[in-house]
Amino acid sequence: MSAKTSQAHTPMMQQYLGIKRDYPNMLVFYRMGDFYELFFDDAKRAAQLLDITLTARGKSGGNPIPMAGVPYHAAEGYLAKLVRKGESVAICEQIGDPALAKGPVERKVVRVVTPGTLTDEALLTAHRDNLVAAVYEDPAASKARKNAATIGLAWLDLSGGRFRLTELADRSALSAELERLRPAELVTSEDTSLSGVLRDSLRVSTRPTWHFDVDSANRLLCDQFGTKDLSGFDATDTPLGVAAAGALLQYVSDMQKTALPHLTSLTVERSGDALIMDGATRRNLELEQSLTGHHEHTLAGVMDHCQSAMGSRLLRRWIQRPLCNASILRSRYHAIGTLIERGAIEVLNEQLDGIGDVERILSRVALRSARPRDLSQLSATLVRLPALRQALEPLNSPLLQSLREQIGEHGQQRQLLERALIDNPPMLIRDGGVIADGYDAELDDLRNIATNADQYLIDLETRERERTGISTLKLGYNRVHGYFIEISKGQATRAPDDYTRRQTLKGAERYITPELKEFEDKVLSARERALNREKILYETLLDELIAVLGTLQETAHALAELDVLCCFAERALTLNLTPPEIASEPCIEIRGGRHLVVEQVIDIPFVANDLTFSERTRLQVITGPNMGGKSTYMRQTALIAILAHVGSYVPADALRIGPLDRIYTRIGASDDLAGGRSTFMVEMTETATILNNATERSLVLMDEIGRGTSTFDGLSLAWAAAHFMGEKVRAFTMFATHYFELTALAAEIPGCVNVHLDATEHKGQLVFLHTVKNGPANQSYGLQVASLAGVPGTVIKRARGYLTALEAQQLRANDSPQPQLPLAMSSAADDADELREALSDIDPDSLSPREALDVLYRLKTLADND
Repeated sequence: MSAKTSQAHTPMMQQYLGIKRDYPNMLVFYRMGDFYELFFDDAKRAAQLLDITLTARGKSGGNPIPMAGVPYHAAEGYLAKLVRKGESVAICEQIGDPALAKGPVERKVVRVVTPGTLTDEALLTAHRDNLVAAVYEDPAASKARKNAATIGLAWLDLSGGRFRLTELADRSALSAELERLRPAELVTSEDTSLSGVLRDSLRVSTRPTWHFDVDSANRLLCDQFGTKDLSGFDATDTPLGVAAAGALLQYVSDMQKTALPHLTSLTVERSGDALIMDGATRRNLELEQSLTGHHEHTLAGVMDHCQSAMGSRLLRRWIQRPLCNASILRSRYHAIGTLIERGAIEVLNEQLDGIGDVERILSRVALRSARPRDLSQLSATLVRLPALRQALEPLNSPLLQSLREQIGEHGQQRQLLERALIDNPPMLIRDGGVIADGYDAELDDLRNIATNADQYLIDLETRERERTGISTLKLGYNRVHGYFIEISKGQATRAPDDYTRRQTLKGAERYITPELKEFEDKVLSARERALNREKILYETLLDELIAVLGTLQETAHALAELDVLCCFAERALTLNLTPPEIASEPCIEIRGGRHLVVEQVIDIPFVANDLTFSERTRLQVITGPNMGGKSTYMRQTALIAILAHVGSYVPADALRIGPLDRIYTRIGASDDLAGGRSTFMVEMTETATILNNATERSLVLMDEIGRGTSTFDGLSLAWAAAHFMGEKVRAFTMFATHYFELTALAAEIPGCVNVHLDATEHKGQLVFLHTVKNGPANQSYGLQVASLAGVPGTVIKRARGYLTALEAQQLRANDSPQPQLPLAMSSAADDADELREALSDIDPDSLSPREALDVLYRLKTLADND
């Protein structure tokens, strides 16, 4: 039965339906006593997703109302499951006093939990950002403005307090940014359709179009930051981004139902500040996630040895957005070198190891959802700051000294938290016992009443035994009946007249006396008042921290950056990394380069290789056998370039690198069944992106272009693409191919060179040397690789026979006067040499009688033609 049914309901159900109408696309957790209940379709969905019992409560239209519920004290675990499955949940609490309510207890939604607006530690992944983003698209904008931007994109890390925006030229650029950011939730206007751009798992929330009004967004943002305009954030020329940011701020405010004081600034990201990489490039290079969907054996997985969760998140942001600013990169190299030279890594890591996730703790403080243990972790972090600052003081690095200045001592806040909190506070303030003794006189007095109650009860029990002469009389307490005097059934007749019966048990009677009642009221009142006092004191603590939130956030950000730099220094020592040299002219010169991830996985020494790109060398045609290492060689070049632009040392004996603007890859084979695209279509789409967008400052990796179609089509496309890259685009291009005809490009295009991955045969076995050598490969070893892969021997033998026949046929075709492909194919030796080569490739023992006869006739024909 739908919740919209028009049948009459009880007042409580009418209240529920009124609340549900405001949150039609979310599950509503409706507080009833010790449970959150769900009704109608919400109950059915929750029962399925959470594997909880579906029951019924009352009727609607003559049918039972479906109901399911979860205990309120275990709600966070259930929320985590729902959010991981893409659900949003409105939390509806009882805010009225049931004892005073004449009808249903007053309830209202106090917060909304959506995938992109999580702040609770239990719902978040520690080492990864949790983002909510907003997109505003205006196709007409490019006509009204000089730049070509048509899309505004804003994103917010509510749990970390980071708020950013950018503007993009088209949906292709939007797709690349969403691949980089991977938001948990996307907000769009009602009239915007982004089908084909978004991944299936991304939750999309729509908002009214007027929420994206630029003027309204500008006012909303200025109100949030307390400024007259957005010029201080360099956002005056980004109206589309501002529109998206304003709509996003409104959405998050609506979900949180509270102020957002930790959002104090806005950062504009501009495309020229960082290397541009599309989604295919990020996936192919396995920056954060492997092609199999795992997080180990990735660049981030190898590089992340940070001590703190916020350091790990920052490291991943750096890897996903490598910078182009040479000054910033040099400052990071220098900081890493200083940490290594001064032997400061271990000392700093000891201090960093004890810091909590301050960024997220401060966000919860700002949202007034911080728990006692959050404040305890914050206190433990602040205690470490003086020693951390002292360890940084002698380090002669401008960047490290700047971070030291940003890391405040926060002595006042440290002392406040140390005085206010017990050492190991309970999880929740509602449990009490959070505030330390001696912090507040009123609280101490109330606690003393409860503490002294035990002795009073002992004394009272002794007096009553003496007064009544009943030696088995005892005093007790339970939550239902409060304090009582218990007398066995056999002694009940001896109870004094001032004993009032409170409860009858099978073997005893329980009584209350005026004195005990007075004591009970006093003690229970004291405990309740003590808990209320603790809550007031706790809120005051939050107020005092919010007052200095900005400086605490600055400290948190500096701690995260210091953590990453210390991590880079440790990785440089452990993994034998070296500092890059940044050149002013375009170049990539690698000596002894290694693939950092592969090197950690294999059990044998990694074979290092060199690479040189310069103004005179722009296109590298790479040949060699399958499994010979072509893709590894190409990927390691890109990863070395990325690490250099992140500000890290690199896996090479030496690196000299000039300014790059983009990195593109066309590697591997995959289809897009959901999008209706074949493997070849995906390959050509990625190729088109490269050909249309790469510049002479780009690094481009192209592997096996054209293999998804017929031989002549593929060869033609590969030739044309390589020729275009080498002659027109002149990007630094690594072009791996099995079309040996492409090796002739080196004689045709200035700046094109041939290299190959070496292999040899030893005792009938193929041995990959993984060494890059100049010149083209002389054969592909395809059959040998197939044999290594376990292809049956009979198939290999037959393939060898067909290969010999095909090669003989090709030799004959080459001698014919028929027109050749319009390619500058290299010729072989003279006809006699070709015939001898064809004969030498024949393995008589592997041919069937029929195959041998076919080969013999073809060779005879070739000889006759000669």
